[in-house]
Amino acid sequence: MSTYVKDLAERVVATGALAFLSAFSFSDLSTAHDAAIAAGSAVSALVVGLLSKYVGDVDRAGVTK
Repeated sequence: MSTYVKDLAERVVATGALAFLSAFSFSDLSTAHDAAIAAGSAVSALVVGLLSKYVGDVDRAGVTK
């Protein structure tokens, strides 16, 4: 597995997990809604990571060089 794929996977999983935990409410059982928010955040992290292949460093999933 390349450095780029590892970095991208870490960013996507971390973004999804943090978004889920920040939207998760303990008093409300609407976890499907919270999961949808987390999935949207993870997809946006994936898109940025894929686009960074053309903008940033080729070995990293970030847009900075």
